[in-house]
Amino acid sequence: QVQLVESGGGLVQAGGSLRLSCAASGLAFSTRGMAWFRQAPGKEREFAARISWAGDITSYAGSVKGRFTISRDNAKNTVYLQMNSLKPEDTAVYYCASVGPRTGGTAYSIYDVANYDYWGRGTQVTVSS
Repeated sequence: QVQLVESGGGLVQAGGSLRLSCAASGLAFSTRGMAWFRQAPGKEREFAARISWAGDITSYAGSVKGRFTISRDNAKNTVYLQMNSLKPEDTAVYYCASVGPRTGGTAYSIYDVANYDYWGRGTQVTVSS
């Protein structure tokens, strides 16, 4: 009964901004790291950003660093992705995902989709050139 629902996608001109939201239900949201992945047509799903359970540590793919900001509101069980200076190559379906349960301090690859246990259906982001 865990559910992740993304929203906020749409069509935007290059250089514009967009904010994505992911509302979670059915899981202990505040104990889970959360991430955003994206997948363009014909390409593999790739990591975009991750935020720790407490919101104090963030990680970004080199392709989005400096332009995207991940944040969370544990009181609302929601994670956000603020996207600025959008480029046509950012066009993709964006998915939010929860880090699988694990012992605190255990190292894992944030880039590997196998380390995430729940996924949203995705929201389309299209950036025109």
